[in-house]
Amino acid sequence: MLLRPEDAKDWFYKGEGAANIVLGYCGSSLSLVGKVLRIQKVAKGRSRSPNGCLVLSNHERLVWRDIGELVECTSKDVAARAFIQHVMSNLLDSKHVDAGILVHVSKEFLEAVEGNIKSQRPPWRVDASKIDVLHESALLISDHSIISGTPKHDLCIAVEIKPKCGFLPSSEYIVEANAVKKHVTRFKMHQFLKLHQGKISQISLYDPLDLFSGLKDRIHLAITALFACPQNNFRIFFNGSLIFGGLGGGLDNTVVQSHKAEEAIVDLISPSGLQLASFLELVAEAIFRSGILDKLLETQQLDVLDIEGAIHVYYNIISQPCVVCKNLIDAELLHQYSFLHSLSLEESLKIVRGYLIAATAKDCSLMISFSRTEDGHNASDCNSASLKSSNQCYNYKACFIDLDLKPLEKMVHYYKLDQKIVDFYKTSGETEGKPSILEVEAHLEKN
Repeated sequence: MLLRPEDAKDWFYKGEGAANIVLGYCGSSLSLVGKVLRIQKVAKGRSRSPNGCLVLSNHERLVWRDIGELVECTSKDVAARAFIQHVMSNLLDSKHVDAGILVHVSKEFLEAVEGNIKSQRPPWRVDASKIDVLHESALLISDHSIISGTPKHDLCIAVEIKPKCGFLPSSEYIVEANAVKKHVTRFKMHQFLKLHQGKISQISLYDPLDLFSGLKDRIHLAITALFACPQNNFRIFFNGSLIFGGLGGGLDNTVVQSHKAEEAIVDLISPSGLQLASFLELVAEAIFRSGILDKLLETQQLDVLDIEGAIHVYYNIISQPCVVCKNLIDAELLHQYSFLHSLSLEESLKIVRGYLIAATAKDCSLMISFSRTEDGHNASDCNSASLKSSNQCYNYKACFIDLDLKPLEKMVHYYKLDQKIVDFYKTSGETEGKPSILEVEAHLEKN
């Protein structure tokens, strides 16, 4: 398949992240209905990689040398698909993962799309990046905000959740000064730094440990907290269109909160006479019933050493002196880290592979789409969920998205960010591991 400039009119802006723009399809081709197209972006001012060059660096090819399709790829889309297909699909269960298919795109198609969607993109996104019109392929995947086969007269409502890290690290390589990491979630600590940076306007009460607990009441508590303060972690779609939640990466003023959201939810559950709270309960029921987060948690736990341990092993792989050890004067810590630097290359590669896979699992999203059942009939490829307070059943389908490979070179960034998050959390004041908003505000006033 080759998309040409005349096809651009059939694609509309659906959303974007740091590296890709997602387009929805509104044309008449049966092979494309119910699909979205993910196209590559490039930062403004940054030179593009010439077509035909290997995507992975030499050190990355060493890390992923067991996956031939990945190490030899010359396109980011091919790399993304190979990683999802050969790594994440096996870990998270292929029925909950969509690797997509590659399609060819002409430069003229991408240029036409860029012109068509510019006014629909958030201004700060437009200022930061644009479509990479020299990219020759794009990834075609199912639109997981809808359930394929749902009649047009019916409705489909979907939620996108960023679960974040669902466990507390216990690595022996976490220094004593950072022991708070073993008791307070990364998500909670990061909230205080984001507030300080102006990225959010209030602290979310969401606790990933609740969502991953496997207990229905705690899962429901987590969903309620996400809805109360969605930020970039909770979105609601109505028939494929975003009606509630953050647009991604910006301030709270980018949040869409349409009156259609509550209307759509009420329409969905109206046969039972339930309200918005019952929809949130339905989401919690689907997560609880499916057990879909169990495998995600197992995958996140492939990070066995925490970044404070993995960063040392990273320097083993790139064969450079460890910058962390270079700045240490604590003899006991140097002795402890010397063990990591004595690991074989194979052991080092295994640890870093696990860390990078876990990083993807900690940053992915879960999409769950719902539609009403008719006479207890389940749609194909769907499961069903119902509420105790209602006799109405719902089809639902769950899928993980945003499963791209994390670059090896980001290991240093991960370490620096981790230290920054923990340091700020500690200095912003702790009350039994739970700093209050007042304490953080007082800290900000002094700085």
